[in-house]
This record gives sequence, structure tokens and C-alpha cells, in this order.
Amino acid sequence: MTGKDAITGGSSRARRLRPLSGLLAAMAVALTGTRVSAIALPWFVLVTTGSATQTGLVAFCEMTPYVVVKALTGPLVDRAGPRVVSWSTDAVSAAAAGAIPLLHAAGVLSFPVLLALVAVIGAVRGPGDLAKHVMVPDAAERAGVPLERATGLSGVTERLASTVGPAAGGLLVALLGPMTGLVLNAACFVLGSLIISLALPRGMGRPADGAPAASGYWRRFGEGFAFLRGEPLLLTIIVMVGITNLLDAAFSTVLLPVWAERSGNGPAAIGLSNGVWSATAVAGSLVAAAVAHRMPRRAVFFAGFLLAGAPRFLVLAADAPMWAVLGVFAVSGAGGGFLNPILGAITFERVPHGLRGRVNALGDAMAWAGIPLGGLIAGAAVAWSGLAPVLLTAGAAYFLTTNLAALLPQWREMDRLRGRGARESRAADPAPVGGDVL
Repeated sequence: MTGKDAITGGSSRARRLRPLSGLLAAMAVALTGTRVSAIALPWFVLVTTGSATQTGLVAFCEMTPYVVVKALTGPLVDRAGPRVVSWSTDAVSAAAAGAIPLLHAAGVLSFPVLLALVAVIGAVRGPGDLAKHVMVPDAAERAGVPLERATGLSGVTERLASTVGPAAGGLLVALLGPMTGLVLNAACFVLGSLIISLALPRGMGRPADGAPAASGYWRRFGEGFAFLRGEPLLLTIIVMVGITNLLDAAFSTVLLPVWAERSGNGPAAIGLSNGVWSATAVAGSLVAAAVAHRMPRRAVFFAGFLLAGAPRFLVLAADAPMWAVLGVFAVSGAGGGFLNPILGAITFERVPHGLRGRVNALGDAMAWAGIPLGGLIAGAAVAWSGLAPVLLTAGAAYFLTTNLAALLPQWREMDRLRGRGARESRAADPAPVGGDVL
């Protein structure tokens, strides 16, 4: 091969990988900003109000619009195209996130105004996250990357953001105050919007024949619901993940910050704990990206949940020293790193291309439905009974949910359908999607 051929081949491969690398980069910066905000915003509310209940209320006002709007925008993502939805919603998120420190600096940021801005961020972040997620299979196909590897890389990206974001958030809050973290969040949304609009080709993530133009919104919405209703495995996953998401939200938005404050460890401990968890989750995701297609999905999936769930709650309830907390978070993160690559591959294998926006929107909304309540319930429970009893109860609920769910027969399909799921999904892709389903 001549030097010119090598350069041409390298250039061709770079062009082929550009959509996937651009999508992963946009995910990384947007998620990093969100993770920074997840530390800065609750800490700001906690230290300015001293109220765990109000801290939970802020999380509720962000996540309720996130879940509701995300559920309803699946047909829009399929019709308008996920690329357009992604960059435009990131731009709106940047404006709303940037308004919080500006209004605070001007002395006019009241608590109701903060709740309103947080609600706007949640409302537009939902469809933005959905749009990025449904572009993964198309980006993988354009790059010539196996689906499980692409979902693994997406998981690695999320975990890296969850490593850098909390560490940076905890450091920024400790040194410069929580408003600095919110400024960084707005800047990350701006950068993510620019990457999506400039690096990804037009039509990215849409079916080859384009989105249907004839069917109405509610008919397209109903198609997604009808498909999901006929998938017992996906519905079982959604219910189980919905319960664990509620518990995770309670942990991250209220229980961990309250523990950090009452133990005297401060906001840096939140960033350090989450950073350690995410760092080992990155390692787990890298292993999953490399070898997940050769591993028994069901066994790995439930082992990952066993490590990732209850131990975090229990170590905080035991008032363990910081080194023990970090050790438990490290093991927990390693198990959690295997979960999203497996879940993503199962979903993309089973859902036809033209329905991905709608089905993923509904599935995510159902799985995330408890998240707005997590912080609200945890804040009220801590105020009523104290931190340790709530941590013990939540840890026990996590353990029972994941272990009892493993007994259901639907989980056998996780391994049995591997390898042929993607082919069946493409074969089942409706043409057109807008036929009568309901």
C-alpha cells in the first residue's frame, strides 16, 4: 500500500467513524454538565434553605417534566429527526441553565423562579437525551461497529461523564461555590448542541425511507404503545428499572447529600464517592464493550444489579469511615458498568428502526416515572424518621426488587434471542410505520 493509499484509507475510516465519535462526544459533554449540576444544585438549595424537603422538591420539579415530556415526544423525534431535536433542545437547556447564576448574581433568584427554570431544563432535556440515544444504532451501522460494542461505548461515555462530572462538581462547589457548577453546566449544553449540529449528517437516526408524513401524532404514539405492550421482556425490564431508578434518585439527590452534610465530609465527599463509583463503572463498561457479546447476559445482568444497588445504601447507614464508603462504591460501580450496555443492546435488537423514538420514549418515561418522586419521598422520609432508617429501608427494597424479579420466566429471552434480535428487528420494521395498529 502506497502512502497515498494509506492516507486515503485513513481519511475514509475517519469519515465513517465521525457520526459515532461525534455522537459520543456530544453525549459526553452534555452528561458531564448534567452531573456537575446534580451536585451543585442540590448543594445550593441545601445550604441556602437548610431543608431536605426543599432539596427533594427541586429534583421533583426537574424530573417530572423530564419524564412527561420525554414520553410524549417520541413521535416528534421519529418525525422531525433526532439530530434536529438534539441540538435544539440542548440550546434551550443552555439558556435556562445559564439564567440561574445570572439571576442569582442579580439578587432576583427566588425559590419559585428556581423551580420554574429547573422545570424548563427538565422538559427539554428529556427529548434531547432521547434523541441522542436513538441515534446510537444508526451511528454504529455507519461506523461498521457491532451494536453491543456501540452500546458499550455509549455506556463508557456515560460512565466517564459520571466520573468527571461529580469530581469536577464537588471540587468546584467546594472551592468556588455551587453557581460555578451551574455556569459549567450551561457551557456544556452549548458545546453539545454545536457538536450535534456540525458533526452529524442530516437525517441521522431516521429510517432510510424517512419518517411517515401521513399518520397523525396520536396514531404514531399508539403504535409505540402497542408494540411495547406486546413485549413481555421489555415491560418486565421497565418495571424493575423503574423501581431501582426511584431508589437511585432518592440516593443521589437527597440521601447522599444529607449524609455528606451530617457526617461533616462536605460536598467534596459527594464528588469523590460518585467519582470512584463512576471510574470503576467505566472499567466495567469497557469490559462489557469488549466481551459482552460472548457473556451470558442474564447472569451478568443480575450480578451487576446485586453489586450496584443495596451495598451503597447500607455502607452509609452503617456510618462507615470514608475509606470503607469508597471501597463499597468502587465495587458497586464495577457491577453497574455492565448494566446499560446489556439493556441498550436488548432494546435496539427488539425494536424496529421506525419505532425507536416512540418505543424508547415510552419505555424511558415508564422507567423514569419514579425518579421525580425519589427525592421528594426521601426528603420527607428523612425529615420524619432520620437518615439511617431511610437508608436501610431503601437498601432492602433495592435488594428485594432485583432478586425477586430474577425469578420471572421472561428473563430467559435475554440470552435466547441474542444474535437474531437485530435481524428480526430490521425485518419487522414497518413500511410505512403509519398503518392502523390500534
